[in-house]
Amino acid sequence: MPRTALFVIDIQRDLALDSLTEIPAAARIRDAGASILAATRAKIDAAREQSKDSDFTVVFVQHEEKPEDGVMIKGSVPWELVFKPIEGATEERLVAKSVRDTFEANPELADRLKAEGVEKVVAFGIQSECCVKSTCEGALAAGFEVILLSGAHSTYNGKSKTAEEIERDVEKYLVEKGVKVVSWKDWNP
Repeated sequence: MPRTALFVIDIQRDLALDSLTEIPAAARIRDAGASILAATRAKIDAAREQSKDSDFTVVFVQHEEKPEDGVMIKGSVPWELVFKPIEGATEERLVAKSVRDTFEANPELADRLKAEGVEKVVAFGIQSECCVKSTCEGALAAGFEVILLSGAHSTYNGKSKTAEEIERDVEKYLVEKGVKVVSWKDWNP
């Protein structure tokens, strides 16, 4: 049976849990993320209780920067994840990256996921126009079906556009590339 990889992209303290630096929609992203992860983990647990293989893999993506490039330095508080993999859960993994596209940063990732039967990538997180967009593009290029969860990704306000306008622009762009956009509230793992 085809499997799905849920990508939780860069929901880190600096972007989503520090009142001085977080994106404007941080609370919305934290709430959506908690609900999405709870529903997905419930499906994983249900499969485990029936001694079945789960249809899901959860990939927690964590961005890392060099000190001269930013504050998300490995081991620092701003770098820490808001949502973390459950220790010992074989269906959950942590993936580090230092560029926007998770697949570019981890060239073996697509092949590993495919070897596990993953055919679909479902993505949400921070920042819409940066790592979320690039990771969706990377998943498409690797041959996955891609779904972006609307309402569960966001960014900072830009000079001429609000964060919400940037979210919509990214969704429109990705739809044109072949990504399916679904409201996170309507997505059923």
